[in-house]
Amino acid sequence: MITEITGAAFKDMVINASNAINIEKQAINDLNVFPVPDGDTGTNMSLTIGTASTELKKHGEMNISEASDTVASALLRGARGNSGVILSLLFRGISKEFKGCEKADAKTFAAAMQNGVSSAYKAVMKPAEGTILTVSRLASDAAVAAAKETDDIENLLEITIRAGKKALENTINQNPVLKKAGVIDAGGKGYICILEGMLKALRGEMIEYTGDASESEGKADFAGLSDEEITFTFDTVFIVRKTVKKSLDPLAAYLDSIGDSLVIGEDDNAFKVHVHTNIPGDALNEAQKYGTLELAKIENMRTQRDDLAAGRKAQSIDDLENIEIEEADAKPEKKFGVVAVCVGDGLSETFTELGVDRIIMGGQTMNPSTEDILKQVKKTPAEIVYVFPNNKNIIMAAEQCIPLVENKKVIVIPTTTVMQGIAAMMNFDASATEEELTEVLSTSFSNVHSASITYAARDSEFDGKLIKTGEFLALLEGSVIANTSDYDVVTRALVDSLKEYEPEIITIFYGKDVLEDDAESLAEVFSEAFPDADVVTAYGGQPVYYYMISAE
Repeated sequence: MITEITGAAFKDMVINASNAINIEKQAINDLNVFPVPDGDTGTNMSLTIGTASTELKKHGEMNISEASDTVASALLRGARGNSGVILSLLFRGISKEFKGCEKADAKTFAAAMQNGVSSAYKAVMKPAEGTILTVSRLASDAAVAAAKETDDIENLLEITIRAGKKALENTINQNPVLKKAGVIDAGGKGYICILEGMLKALRGEMIEYTGDASESEGKADFAGLSDEEITFTFDTVFIVRKTVKKSLDPLAAYLDSIGDSLVIGEDDNAFKVHVHTNIPGDALNEAQKYGTLELAKIENMRTQRDDLAAGRKAQSIDDLENIEIEEADAKPEKKFGVVAVCVGDGLSETFTELGVDRIIMGGQTMNPSTEDILKQVKKTPAEIVYVFPNNKNIIMAAEQCIPLVENKKVIVIPTTTVMQGIAAMMNFDASATEEELTEVLSTSFSNVHSASITYAARDSEFDGKLIKTGEFLALLEGSVIANTSDYDVVTRALVDSLKEYEPEIITIFYGKDVLEDDAESLAEVFSEAFPDADVVTAYGGQPVYYYMISAE
């Protein structure tokens, strides 16, 4: 039985919570549609509590008052996004309850949780149900009730988490945006993840974060959310160091008049604002009447939503250091050029070695847009640019480029797999005429049969087959040949399906999560089944697909 929390224990609890949510952040991002569908709640919450974890590691022995105050101060300055600011407020309230305490018993801990919720609700101008606020409120209510029956903080946290999970599952019914997207609240999920990390620390189960993020159990339908559901464009967060002593109520009223999702957190020396608005400059100017602006972050939520709906990573200010200077459009220096779509450094290198000028990262689950393809066409220094989509869902986007380029001719070769694209490029002859080359490229992959081995990310039905999460899948020409948890069965089914084609050459590209020895073992299986065929393995580096295989 654990009847009290020391400063050292609280320190471990917060560090463990930080590691826990770091592991889950992508799964949380995939749920993020409210208050805006910008897919960054998990990242924001993990970075927010990560600042507290980093700060705690700098300190030695502390009592619980000192430890909680360190956490609250770090979170105020490190808070990102709406969910991050609310998280900082929850811990700010906890810190106030722990002030002056050496340790905390069950009743004090429960009261601190409830005080954190009160602080968060007071700071949010228009609290919405079905959010992290709802989940934290119902969880803290359960904690206070449990503290009347037990002195065991471990048992109290178990009860608290159960109540929080029940509230989390109900968020989909409380918020129409969540209901439309078919997901629970991302912030609430993050809060439960943090509580679970804290409980594990109490039990001595310290979590190590290795940089690997979890897979999502369910993902929001970002494409199904309309642009109109984003009322204001700019997600604006800033910190002001106080230089005057006056109430922030007038500032809050002003900011609420020019935006929504307003949250203001403060301590004795500074305050932090989160607001969605169309005029972030006005918000910053008004806030400077209360002190000196220290930091600011402004992100366009509409473009973030568009990126996510298109399967791309949403841009944020964290990308500023990685933004490259835009290349100028290339003038024709040769007759033919090639643009190809693929994902995986090994596949990219293969296409480059075969003569492809520009590579577009994309494929299944991450289809590039017409604009993405158009940019690379314009940067290809050729009069005639061939485009290899290498995926049936990208062909139409590629064809939209044809009338959009003025000084180049665009020809789309309708390859539906990377294997077809590679086969076509192996027949590329720059000395041919346009008509000859187009004919060769368009027909050179007709005898190429594309297969793959992957896994099921979720339960589904495909080609009339019931598929369960985690099963291995064998696909041939896009159709499911076999699905089972037995890898050998899947492999054998794929080999048997290829026999009717009597392949002479089999090329196996193995993915980023596959060991070379395992790829060689698969090659031996194919060699035994097709003794007259040349079987070759190569590193593809592709995600999702363990193996991408061509038989010709």
